[in-house]
Amino acid sequence: MGTFHLPSFASMSVLLLGLCFLALLPEFAAGITRHYTFNIKYHNVTRLCHTRNIISVNGQFPGPSLVAREGDRVLIKVTNHVSNNVTIHWHGVRQVTSGWADGPAYVTQCPIQTGQSYTYNFTITGQRGTLLWHAHISWLRSTLYGPIIILPKRNESYPFQKPHKEIPILFGEWFNVDPEAIISQALQTGAGPNVSDAYTINGLPGPLYNCSSKDTYKLKVKPGKTYLLRLINAALNDELFFSIANHTLTVVEADAVYVKPFDTDKLLITPGQTANVLLRTKPYFPNATFFMQARPYFSGMGTIDNSTTAGILEYKHPSNHSISSKKLQLYKPTLPSINDTSFAVNFTRKFRSLASVKYPANVPQIVDRKFFFTVGLGSNPCPKNTTCQGPNGTKFSASVNNVSFVLPSTAILQSYFFGQNNGVYTTDFPVKPPMPFNYTGTPPNNTNVSNGTRTVLLPFNTSVELVMQDTSILGAESHPLHLHGFNFFVVGLGFGNYDPDKDLMNFNLVDPMERNTIGVPAGGWVAIRFFADNPGVWFMHCHLDVHTSWGLRMAWIVQNGAQPNQTLPPPPSDLPKC
Repeated sequence: MGTFHLPSFASMSVLLLGLCFLALLPEFAAGITRHYTFNIKYHNVTRLCHTRNIISVNGQFPGPSLVAREGDRVLIKVTNHVSNNVTIHWHGVRQVTSGWADGPAYVTQCPIQTGQSYTYNFTITGQRGTLLWHAHISWLRSTLYGPIIILPKRNESYPFQKPHKEIPILFGEWFNVDPEAIISQALQTGAGPNVSDAYTINGLPGPLYNCSSKDTYKLKVKPGKTYLLRLINAALNDELFFSIANHTLTVVEADAVYVKPFDTDKLLITPGQTANVLLRTKPYFPNATFFMQARPYFSGMGTIDNSTTAGILEYKHPSNHSISSKKLQLYKPTLPSINDTSFAVNFTRKFRSLASVKYPANVPQIVDRKFFFTVGLGSNPCPKNTTCQGPNGTKFSASVNNVSFVLPSTAILQSYFFGQNNGVYTTDFPVKPPMPFNYTGTPPNNTNVSNGTRTVLLPFNTSVELVMQDTSILGAESHPLHLHGFNFFVVGLGFGNYDPDKDLMNFNLVDPMERNTIGVPAGGWVAIRFFADNPGVWFMHCHLDVHTSWGLRMAWIVQNGAQPNQTLPPPPSDLPKC
């Protein structure tokens, strides 16, 4: 047997140094831990000649980018320096067995109170692309939002042309008054809330509003280059059309899932949705500037902020001479009309998963549980001795299967995990409408909803098919539904009432789009499928915050699986208390 020499101290140091150096080399990093600090504080922002003391992260509006690679662990310490309770949701992040970090107030956590901190801790698994983070309590996300940029793993490339540059484009909504006052007044009176005063691109309304020309986002580009625009709709209550004059965009990813690329000169993006698009600039200096505009898609009844935000696409002159843009022709895009529902549905149908060997579409082919949910508006009776300003003297409400979801005063996930329900929630959410009716025909006379904290309980890895049906109660309207904790496959959509005998035959089970937020068509339906392979409590709600506030929300409880990696671990020690 040969003799074994211990390495000298010096060579051991060199070896350790070498290993440390290897660990620092990007190629050897299987996934690193990234630390972020989010300080929630007030700062003054002026738009449209109105100065507001807004709530923001680190004094930035929009908030800072959270950048990570697929496989990275992310720790974000959020400290609340304002008087409002706060939570942050990492919208679209799968949160596999990290439900404590998901963020919706009173669903997965109690909010972070004034002077308190909470560290959100999660690993980004099997996702790459653009998502967003935002507050998930009341209407605070109107100013508390920012991009999540997930880069591919080291040495992995995009399945499309490498862009010259990547630019986040966030759409938002600006209110001249505090949105918290708007929604609290609306919930009191039962009326529809006052609408926003402007839409914004990267926090700026642009030149089409009064007192706003200096607050215009400019995207400066070089001729003959490809740019990746990371589009994010962080608006509070509005789906938005978007277009850049005289330019075609190639959609390559949506909701952090690669798609079969397709070209379009107009997009529709609902709150909570994201899209990565390639902008190929003209091969020469065009002697012109181009408006990039966003304005609402709205199919319902009631008032709307029917205005347009504009930014400017500006080409750099090859000789580096700055040419006054006043001398250049300005082109404006044409956007669909405000209620163009056929454009909305046809655009949704263009999205297809890559469904390749590397990026498969694992669509459930066999379904264990089928659900049919109506989504729409309704009313609650006016309390005695008060006057209400909702429909026919009632209060506006909204529901899923006629249940308007009531948030409890403690977090559902905690009471579920520790088995201390004590009437916090029930697991008897209706799998189909309690009273079937002609959903998209003449609405019933009685529009009252029921109220409760009712959930659906699912065994681990149940394959679920859910059909969501819009109703014409108080007006057919598009509802962007967002599911926490999962991506789902959009296997079908159509107009009118869903017909299982006829519509099921046309489901796409080969390459359907995989998303976390989908618009239920106005006067129509959408069918989704997913595997309930993530234990925890997962919120599902309309991403128009006015409808969420009115109760268009519910929760799925997914039980643990048999394996340790299919089990929700205990909560972190700093989980906020109610």
